[in-house]
Amino acid sequence: PVAETFRVIQGAMSEEYVRTTQGVFQFELSGEEGGTWYIDLKTKGGSAGSGKPPVAADVVMSMSSGDFVKMFT
Repeated sequence: PVAETFRVIQGAMSEEYVRTTQGVFQFELSGEEGGTWYIDLKTKGGSAGSGKPPVAADVVMSMSSGDFVKMFT
């Protein structure tokens, strides 16, 4: 569910979101599919995925992977 959520987020990226948001979000997830994930809405084109963000995070959130999926659905 976490990887699929990030695939959906990546598919929804647009220059408009990047231009208006200008933030990098890092998620420290526990549980199934836990680990470090990110959404970069600062770097040209934006990106999302597993691992540390390509630039320093503006916000770091720690939560369970289940809560992360609930937050985005």
